[in-house]
Amino acid sequence: MTVALQPEDAVREASGDETPRGASWPRYVLEKGSGAVVSLLMIVVLGFFAFRILPGDPAISLTRGRRVSAEQVEVLRRQYGLDQPLLVQFWNYLVDLLHGDLGISYTYNEPVSELIGSRLGPTLLLTTTAAAISIVLGLVLGQRAAWRRGSGFDRSQTAVALTFWSVPTFWLGLLLLLVFGGLLHWFPTGGMVTPGSDATGLAWVWDVARHLVLPVLTMVAVVYAQYLLVMRASLLEEMSADYLVTARAKGLREDDVRRRHAVPNALLPTVTLIFLTVGGLVGGAVTVETVYSWPGLGYLTYQALGTPDLPLLQGTFVVFSTIVVLTNFAADLLYRVLDPRLKES
Repeated sequence: MTVALQPEDAVREASGDETPRGASWPRYVLEKGSGAVVSLLMIVVLGFFAFRILPGDPAISLTRGRRVSAEQVEVLRRQYGLDQPLLVQFWNYLVDLLHGDLGISYTYNEPVSELIGSRLGPTLLLTTTAAAISIVLGLVLGQRAAWRRGSGFDRSQTAVALTFWSVPTFWLGLLLLLVFGGLLHWFPTGGMVTPGSDATGLAWVWDVARHLVLPVLTMVAVVYAQYLLVMRASLLEEMSADYLVTARAKGLREDDVRRRHAVPNALLPTVTLIFLTVGGLVGGAVTVETVYSWPGLGYLTYQALGTPDLPLLQGTFVVFSTIVVLTNFAADLLYRVLDPRLKES
């Protein structure tokens, strides 16, 4: 059933659904919202117990390189509550979490919420920039590849996209770092700003932009292929629909047929993919931030694994996972808004 050339009443009649517009919205939102809440509860439980199986004792790791007695290590364990039974630790964690307290970092001796707040900005800057470029690049190249199916452009773009998609992120990051940062010296090799720099205003923006190039390029190269391939597949499916033949019969040019009818319908699954992957992109920043020492949540998580800094790991895990769950929930709602066939169901 097509959307572009058929009225909504016809869609409702064809589907056999006589439910008034918007009548099922509360139930739909409740179902999706309850699923999101259950996912968040599972995240809290998993985030606590999963990190408890990591090898190493945080108290011993914190005293590594220092001459301390076993009694002093035990005092440190009692200070952090590590001597309590696991279920008691979990209960205390839940109570603190309900009060908005993510605990105190073992390594930094600072509230985890403050550490996450200070690192969230750089991560959002990196991921939103990479996501915006990936989405635009993938959608534009994907729809052009589909409209020129079988051409050299189509084959070359698909091959390049699949190649980048299959490359491990850390390997690509190290390669770009070696070539453009080490051999050519075109871009900085790590951090967000030049060490010791006191630049402000436009000079600071330019410094951050130069440090941003290689991390963003790494993320874009790996991610944009998903949007390209899904957009291409969706548009190819729409190109065989009868309503495009009708549009051409009415005298519309090929560019108008693609832009006004085929592409809008093909965007529906791509929009869902965008929301699903944007949340994951934030979580996937761990690898890129670690390679380039980008001072975001991903790099903070990597550093926390060394201790292991349990409160910090739990906090970043909850934040990453919550972003994914919320973007998935938003994708479900937006898809229903965009697709008239779901509006009436």
